[in-house]
Amino acid sequence: MKLLIQRVSAARVEVEGEVVGGIDQGLLALVGIEPQDDQASLTRALHKLLNYRVFSDEAGKMNRSLTDVQGGLLLVSQFTLAADTKSGMRPSFSSAAPPAQGEALFDALVEAARARHPQVATGRFGANMQVHLVNDGPVTFLLEV
Repeated sequence: MKLLIQRVSAARVEVEGEVVGGIDQGLLALVGIEPQDDQASLTRALHKLLNYRVFSDEAGKMNRSLTDVQGGLLLVSQFTLAADTKSGMRPSFSSAAPPAQGEALFDALVEAARARHPQVATGRFGANMQVHLVNDGPVTFLLEV
């Protein structure tokens, strides 16, 4: 599983002009699910999302987690993160999970996140989404679990 996380001061997802999810301060996580991903990788991913220290403490050091700051978490499924881009001039998506597996794991991630964190929003799986964000920093990390 690949998670592209961005520390944001605000983010939202629109589908066909309608806002389907949004947060203020927190993390936007683009989630790429791969065929080998399972419940264990989902558990590791959620632990990282909630506990990865990317928010500044009083000394200006990245020493606080999403849980510490009680920020929002916006989860957006993005199968293109799992693309194989090593050769050629066109990405291959054979390294991404099939849609049914991807949707099931993404839904499970959302459910688990909502059980452990008070503010979770999402995009819409498989939809053409417009993601708007104000990257705070900018701070962006690629997490692979």
